[in-house]
Amino acid sequence: MAEPLKAMYNEDFLRRFGQQVHAVHGTFDTEGFIATTMASPWDELELKARMRRITESLGTHLNLPYAEALEVLFTIEEECVGFPYLFFPDFVEVFGQAEEDWDLSMKALERFTSKSSAEFAVRPFLLREPEKMMRQMEIWSKHPGEHVRRLASEGCRPRLPWGQALPMFKNDPAPVLPVLEQLKADTSLYVRKSVANHLNDIAKDHPEVVLEVARRWKGVHPNTDWIVRHGCRTLIRRADPEIMSLFGYATSEESSPLTVGASILVDPRVVQIGGSCTLNFELSIREGESARIRIEYGIDFVKATGRTSRKLFLLSDKTVPGGTSLKGTRTHRWSDLTTRRHYAGEHKIALLVNGIEVAFAIISLHPQALNQ
Repeated sequence: MAEPLKAMYNEDFLRRFGQQVHAVHGTFDTEGFIATTMASPWDELELKARMRRITESLGTHLNLPYAEALEVLFTIEEECVGFPYLFFPDFVEVFGQAEEDWDLSMKALERFTSKSSAEFAVRPFLLREPEKMMRQMEIWSKHPGEHVRRLASEGCRPRLPWGQALPMFKNDPAPVLPVLEQLKADTSLYVRKSVANHLNDIAKDHPEVVLEVARRWKGVHPNTDWIVRHGCRTLIRRADPEIMSLFGYATSEESSPLTVGASILVDPRVVQIGGSCTLNFELSIREGESARIRIEYGIDFVKATGRTSRKLFLLSDKTVPGGTSLKGTRTHRWSDLTTRRHYAGEHKIALLVNGIEVAFAIISLHPQALNQ
């Protein structure tokens, strides 16, 4: 079994880092820093809690005014690059919230984000002073460095994974739109991915806003088209009619259904949790013009309550000639994941084309045998 990510914060890591600090600040007590950081209940702390423990212990053992403490971190920042050093921007979040430290904290976040990422650390500033912080985000959106430009978008995502929620932007995304406008044709894929993910976040609460943005942006620039396509992925999964039309997906009409024949077969039809099954599907597209089609299978997963919740899995997304027949095979595994737990019961597996269910099968999922 792979070691949990939190294990990267261990005694060896802390000692190496403490020695780096001691080299530029001679009174820093490396052993005391390690002991304070790893004090019980260190073993029970998860990743972010360990990160915060390091931040707080660092502040205690530096025992310097905020500006002087930052100078120590600025001195060693080039040697402290990568995900483990997210506690550098976290230091700013914890100790740099005072109004008189605002400018210095913005300078520090701008510097540290290129070494790890300040996308989490900016969020308390946004929650406290959203208008002031969004003015800073607009400045960062024009920065020559791609890491800083990405921070302008990533930091104010309303649904950033692992990050504090920003309820004001969930309720009204208008304040973040100028930043996304500035970045809509960015030369950096790193930045464009963030803008697309930001749009996708907004689509979950305000699909009409993203639809309006998509209409305006589509066709402006190849980079922008990439952002629009990826930023609308949730709306495409929902088969929103306007979005499907915007991206050229073929429609079904009563007099001319898109699919003229479809089936999906499951083997075996009885599976234990932890096992797998094979899905075999076939479908035929109507004669005539070429058609853009998105083929998915959806599983109505049984929840602990006995209710079901559908999750979609992409099989294919392409343009095909009229009259095309397609078939394929996919293996689906029923192992528990950190994001999904399986429960016994009958599960419906549906085949969908451009959001419309065209065939289905039923599989019976049984509890895993106790001796396995």
